[in-house]
Amino acid sequence: MSFYRQQLLPRLVDRACGSAGYDRWRREVTAGLAGTVVEIGFGSGLNMPAYPAAVTRVWAVEPASLGRKLAAARIADSHVHVEHVGLRGEALPLEDDSCDGALSTFTLCTIPDVERALAEVRRVLRPGGRFHFLEHGLAPDVGVARWQHRLEPMQKRVADGCHLTRDPVALVEAAGFRIETVQQRYAKGPKPWTYLTRGEAIDPT
Repeated sequence: MSFYRQQLLPRLVDRACGSAGYDRWRREVTAGLAGTVVEIGFGSGLNMPAYPAAVTRVWAVEPASLGRKLAAARIADSHVHVEHVGLRGEALPLEDDSCDGALSTFTLCTIPDVERALAEVRRVLRPGGRFHFLEHGLAPDVGVARWQHRLEPMQKRVADGCHLTRDPVALVEAAGFRIETVQQRYAKGPKPWTYLTRGEAIDPT
């Protein structure tokens, strides 16, 4: 794994995704989660302050060792017990039906085999378990979407495979989840990067 990917990129992501402007989004996307939650793309623990009191344990999945180190202080300040359990969303080292909820924030855009990762999330969720997600993705405006397609090759090179044109709602639905709520709008910043989707889905099985 390159120095850039292992040492620099986690710091850049921590800065870019850790701005105060995202705090409310994180509080909203974690609301309603409870019990044991698996978080794919745990990163530097930016969601820790937002987890509600009803969440007691988080199984954290994160490939970057620096991200895990950056998360230490946020974990220490949280009421939630956190254990790092894996490196890849495509292969979760958890038992079937072992989680009450799952969380993904700014992660579905980057996972190489996102379909397999979502299948894994559904596998480890108990029947009726909840999957909450906050992602950027393909914008509905033709002009913005055109720029997203133009910029995506560069984005994938500098941001470790991050796509600008994935549709998180379509991906979650294709994985067999039932979407319960969706909120979509532009956040502050350049539009190709800031069309956000906050969603809540349930495993109907």
